[in-house]
Amino acid sequence: MSKKKTPGPAQNFVHWFRHAAPYINAFRGRTFVITFGGEVLLDAQFASLAHDLALLNSLGVKLVLVHGARPQIEQRLKLRGASMRYANGLRITDDEALVCVKDAVGSVRVEIEALLSMGVVNSPMHGARIRVVSGNFATAQPVGVRNGIDHLHTGKVRKVDAEGIRQQLEKDALVLLSPIAYSPTGEAFNLAAEDVATAAAIALQADKLICLTEGRVVDNRKRLVRELVLDEAESLLAGRHKLGEELAATLRKALLACTHGVRRAHLLDRHIDGGLIQELFTRDGVGTLLTSDSFEGTRQARVEDIGGLLELIEPLEREGVLVRRSREQLELEIDKFTVMERDGAIIACAALLPFISDKMAELACLVVHPDYRGQSRGQTLYTYMERRARQLGVKKIFVLTTQTAHWFRERGFRAIDIKSLPMKRRELYNYNRNSKVYCKLLD
Repeated sequence: MSKKKTPGPAQNFVHWFRHAAPYINAFRGRTFVITFGGEVLLDAQFASLAHDLALLNSLGVKLVLVHGARPQIEQRLKLRGASMRYANGLRITDDEALVCVKDAVGSVRVEIEALLSMGVVNSPMHGARIRVVSGNFATAQPVGVRNGIDHLHTGKVRKVDAEGIRQQLEKDALVLLSPIAYSPTGEAFNLAAEDVATAAAIALQADKLICLTEGRVVDNRKRLVRELVLDEAESLLAGRHKLGEELAATLRKALLACTHGVRRAHLLDRHIDGGLIQELFTRDGVGTLLTSDSFEGTRQARVEDIGGLLELIEPLEREGVLVRRSREQLELEIDKFTVMERDGAIIACAALLPFISDKMAELACLVVHPDYRGQSRGQTLYTYMERRARQLGVKKIFVLTTQTAHWFRERGFRAIDIKSLPMKRRELYNYNRNSKVYCKLLD
């Protein structure tokens, strides 16, 4: 008796929840440092963000929030008829500006604490208050005189009390850090929120640094850059395609964090409602991931990958594009398969079947998941397999195909007669499929 299909919206929820479950499990007990500007509060976005933070807290994620207050400071300076001066790319905080900084930062901190204390309205979590702890967890020192200009009360992070923060996180409290800190002599200094967040993430060796930004990291065709490894981030910052000044500064801080032990940093457009949840609990997210290790890797398949391989190739087998392979056959040939995985999910595969005495090898079952086609993954995987063939001493690589002949021809393959195949492979040729045979000479 077949099961009834769940209706559309419910089915979508079930699908999403099943895919989110591994992340929920993986994030429990992890430490995330999240930083955002004061614009989030001015635009009344923080109430929505607070809901998402409360959800993360309830799932066992240890949260450190670092807020900015630039627009609130500028409002107060404007009321006083003053303005923030800049030199050497840094703010100059004089006595009058410091008064505005203290006032604005204190006001923003109180507002954040109030909103986090509400829990999630109109849900079972309403009234489930998050315990918020703030304090002098960062020690500051003055920027000092640069190029002959005294930056006065503008400071930089000298030290972060990582142990003090961890003690609060272990008590399930959310730690809130502000962009103002004190020197050992008791002087107050105005800091950049992103500097505080980066220093905290490094000191804590956080699992993630998440930066809510004013825009997206895009390439020269205005497409979202979903992932960057460290050298790619450096190239992007040094390249001709210029990011906005603020976004570039944030990417530099994220890069700094990742080179000092923070495994992953996320740059996420703050204007996306629910963007934090989408970024964390979906495979591709909605922001840019900067990682110190490869988020997406190519490796030899293992027996435990068979379920993922079947899920990937069965749709094409049903369409007749691929020859059917049973689970038992896959188990026997698993050492011949290479997979490309993204955050634990197999998104592409290929098999290399060598005929060593003939110095030939068959490239088979080259498949990329539909969600990841058109992004050069097929080419990347093919290049990898060709390199493996050379390592085996193979001089010719061949394919049998019914529908992708042009793709292989574009990569130097030429049509050959079936009689040119190794004898063992000729004996297995399925004349009913009438596959075309193409071969490429390897240098």
